[in-house]
Amino acid sequence: MLTHLSVQNFTLVDALELELNRGMTAITGETGAGKSILLDALGLTLGDRADPDRVRHGRQRADICATFDVSDIPRARQWLDDHDLDSDSDCLLRRVVTREGRSRGYINGQPVPLGQLKELGEMLIDIHSQHAHQSLLKKDTHRRLLDDYANHQSLARQCKTLYRDWQEAQKHFEEWRDNAEEITARTQLLRYQVQELDALALEDNELEAMEAEQRQLASADTLLQNSQLAAQICDDEEGGLLTTLGKALHLLQDLNDKPQALCSAEELLLSAQIQIQEAQSEINHHIDSFEMDPERLTFIEERLSSCYDIARKHRISPSELQTLHQDLANELEQLDGSEGQLDELEAQATACQSAYMACAEKLSNQRHKAAKQLQKAINEQLHALAMQNAQLAIQLHSSPEHASPHGLDDIEFLISTNPGQSPKALAKVASGGELSRVSLAIQVVTARSSTTPTLVFDEVDVGIGGATADVVGDLLRQLGHQGQVLCVTHLPQVASKGHQHLQVHKETDKTSAQTALIQLNGDDKIMEIARMMGGAQMTKQTIAHAREMLEMAD
Repeated sequence: MLTHLSVQNFTLVDALELELNRGMTAITGETGAGKSILLDALGLTLGDRADPDRVRHGRQRADICATFDVSDIPRARQWLDDHDLDSDSDCLLRRVVTREGRSRGYINGQPVPLGQLKELGEMLIDIHSQHAHQSLLKKDTHRRLLDDYANHQSLARQCKTLYRDWQEAQKHFEEWRDNAEEITARTQLLRYQVQELDALALEDNELEAMEAEQRQLASADTLLQNSQLAAQICDDEEGGLLTTLGKALHLLQDLNDKPQALCSAEELLLSAQIQIQEAQSEINHHIDSFEMDPERLTFIEERLSSCYDIARKHRISPSELQTLHQDLANELEQLDGSEGQLDELEAQATACQSAYMACAEKLSNQRHKAAKQLQKAINEQLHALAMQNAQLAIQLHSSPEHASPHGLDDIEFLISTNPGQSPKALAKVASGGELSRVSLAIQVVTARSSTTPTLVFDEVDVGIGGATADVVGDLLRQLGHQGQVLCVTHLPQVASKGHQHLQVHKETDKTSAQTALIQLNGDDKIMEIARMMGGAQMTKQTIAHAREMLEMAD
């Protein structure tokens, strides 16, 4: 429940600290005092739209904090834990709005998106506004009220998820079906491209090896000619290296008593002769074993040309051909099974539809049962609110044609306000005052089944008076026994039923005005009830009547 509310620099509020308890708390004050300002501030902490004009004049920012005791709210504690925002039993929601229009939200001191404030706030507090009857004219509101009353939220969320899954699966299937011709054309192209690469059958590192071999084979003529010329230079009988070298050795060998230098030269020439003879032998061996292979050269050049042509066709380098081959083969394998995949997608869409229909039909059955109970409970409250002749009917039409994220049901609240009159849409039958009472009856009934511990009623008793106001007060006090009820009211019959009473008043001077709030007890509470009954002129009878009303409430 809401235990503390702190409001700083918001509209007419300069600074306000408010402690709240369980039970029913009545909030009263003269018109224009700012009773609803407190609820507007509370709404900001719950994620309502921020308006920079609500920042108090002359201040830079408004700061509102609301503290909730979540010890008895398992859903909220689990949500906080799931979002790593857990704390002790208390949960602090804070909203800061600057005059420049910037807005920030916090949960337990950690900055969060406004969506998270809203999501958590829905588990902590439920605000019933005097304008709620405007949304009561919409079918979406009727569906939500019925599901909230019957606690179908979990099943409704499941139905919404299954509907989304069905629509996505159906869309995927239809896209494949509608693109069948394009898929076929793509498959045929891939099959040709893969077959071409299969025929090429390029192996790892083969391209580099062929390019090296092609360079070698292309230079074979030059290699043979140069080898033969080198051999001739070594062994030419007239001027070859060996002949010339032999002559030099013969001249040195014929000398007697040679100096050491010539002996060394003779040894070097002899060594050179031996090396030249070995070199000549290697060259001759190469010439004898050399074979010209023009056919191999032709094969290599043709295979390289095929590689280059295919690479050029795909606009890639020849070194990327093997990767391309694998990628195209994988895509072809997927598309080759497209016919089977189309059948699989159709089966998947059908399965998702069946799962959705089963859930939606279960939701419809439960809604029909809950509608009878809700209809009966609302009519009982309408009779208690001085609408004895009114009969509210909850109309449900269930059909696969109505399939939507919300199920198969078209739900509408109808009402008859006179005997013998068939129920019709609320907007066509109920007057403004009647619609207000219908709204209050629905809110009271659905609030009883609500798992939200704090309920706020903002002047929902507009247009009600006399004995009916007493009934409204009793209903709100009963709700207060179940949890926490905050009620902004202008009716003394309702205010007298509060377990606590807060009075809002406006203080003004020549330069400014501000809203303040005080808790009333004893005689102060009696005087406020008397003021609400008789206005500025309070008599002994009015005061006595106010005291009697409070005594009867206790």
